[in-house]
Amino acid sequence: MAKLRVGVVSPERELWSGEADMVIAKTIEGEIGIMPRHAPVIGVLVEGGVLRVKRGGGETDLVAAVHGGFISVASDEVSILAETAELGSEVDVDRARDALQRAQSSMDAGQADVSVDVTAAKRAKARLRAAGEEVG
Repeated sequence: MAKLRVGVVSPERELWSGEADMVIAKTIEGEIGIMPRHAPVIGVLVEGGVLRVKRGGGETDLVAAVHGGFISVASDEVSILAETAELGSEVDVDRARDALQRAQSSMDAGQADVSVDVTAAKRAKARLRAAGEEVG
């Protein structure tokens, strides 16, 4: 069976590279699923999205919180170029919950720039989802 060659990078580092059966990402156009032999595409990733890389073969899926950037598909090569990203396995769940609580409290109190708080809340929720936590 054909496989995808996948690379996930941010300005700080290469998060992961390897082979996969499928990649699922959230773009500004909606969620996109990429499988081998997919048509070429370039998409803009949403702020606070979750990336899933289905590796198959009994390996656990790779899950990452992705905050902006691009996805590029050419032949069977998928490049995720994220503005910032964090693997689900690396998320500090307590810190992410605290960040979400602070953002929500600030929005409720009308204390700061709402767009900053909304972005902070989206990022915290994505981090929690990537770590496998339930988020309302």
